[in-house]
Amino acid sequence: MLDIKWIREQPELLDKGLKRRGLDNLSQKLIALDSERRDLLTRIQEIQNERNTLAKAIGSAKQKGESADELSKRASEIKELLPALETQETQISEELNYLLSVTPNIPRDEVPDGKDESANQLVSSWGDKPTFSFEPKRHFELGEDLGLMDFEIASEMSGARFVVLKGGLCKLERALAQFMLDTHTRDFGYQEVSPPLLVKDDAFYGAGLLPKFADNAFQTTDGRWLIPTAEVSLTNLVREKILEEEQLPLRFTAHTACFRSEAGAAGRDTRGMIRQHQFYKVELVSITHPDETMAEHERMVGCAEEILKRLKLPYRKMLLCAGDMGMQSEKTYDLEVWLPGEDTYREISSCSTCNDFQARRMNARFKDLSEGGKGKNRFVHTLNGSGLAVGRTLIAVLENYQQADGSITIPEVLRPYMNNQHTIGSE
Repeated sequence: MLDIKWIREQPELLDKGLKRRGLDNLSQKLIALDSERRDLLTRIQEIQNERNTLAKAIGSAKQKGESADELSKRASEIKELLPALETQETQISEELNYLLSVTPNIPRDEVPDGKDESANQLVSSWGDKPTFSFEPKRHFELGEDLGLMDFEIASEMSGARFVVLKGGLCKLERALAQFMLDTHTRDFGYQEVSPPLLVKDDAFYGAGLLPKFADNAFQTTDGRWLIPTAEVSLTNLVREKILEEEQLPLRFTAHTACFRSEAGAAGRDTRGMIRQHQFYKVELVSITHPDETMAEHERMVGCAEEILKRLKLPYRKMLLCAGDMGMQSEKTYDLEVWLPGEDTYREISSCSTCNDFQARRMNARFKDLSEGGKGKNRFVHTLNGSGLAVGRTLIAVLENYQQADGSITIPEVLRPYMNNQHTIGSE
């Protein structure tokens, strides 16, 4: 959530940022609502003070045996006026808070302009694309031919966008997640967390998913939400907290199931495991001092890149344009892995810095002990990224390591997690 004080002081920056995202100007409406709200609060305070003064005056008049009729008449008017003003203020505040809650973050200056992914910028690429003496297959063809990937039975029990994995592919999926967790905790200093998969409204709101993205999530009958990413749970670990400056940065990682309704994805990636209602992901979240945010962003994407490098999967790093970023993000890098079966790159990780956008929603702060900070409480900055999407990494391994006989060579770094097995074949 953006700071309304900042919007009042620099409305042109808000409108410029929203324009870069392809959105209409909002500053004047937000400022008008805020002005009306503050005027009402001032008026309510004045009326409350008058009410208190009248109460004393009425009491004093009665003690002296003087008439208090005019004073009582005004007190009766206030008794009716005050609730009406408070109701009006509540309505204005709710409208203002709603608009603020659906207003996206402002892109950083270095983020390229553009409406969609066609304007994203290539930053770098890594690895050599594999060559084959045969026509490479797509992951679902490989999995089904091995008898280890079943979409039909998954559809019968759960509907579209689900899969049943078996045998060697289950082991491979598990090995990938364990390898990612071990790398991030052992080599990069992230603390592993096993968080709730069900969260309340406040947690969803704090991560920036309510009210705007409710349609893309699953909600239980008791009102809780199934997390679409562990970012929700990990970020909310610091909700309503005041951290000590020396605690920063906090770095968390988690391997969880994720759930998305894929609203608006009709007709997209209907075959295979690319876009599922249920999938697994290793998530990275950092809570940082504002001065360290951009360095932490580069560090985080580097951690995600290292997973791909150790798996020897070709990929490219993209800087997303303003129109293609998520609502919470001020800057995002996507890592796109090469899929030879599709003959294209596909997103496998998205690493974003959100500055204090989420922290304001969560009221997550730290005590700034620097000379300029003077011990005041400031909002932390939050960052999140996939390190990596496990299912999509499995897809990439299948397609890049496929053999002419349909078997899959297991990447060397994963073999210790699979009892030193070298290949996956039909079972």
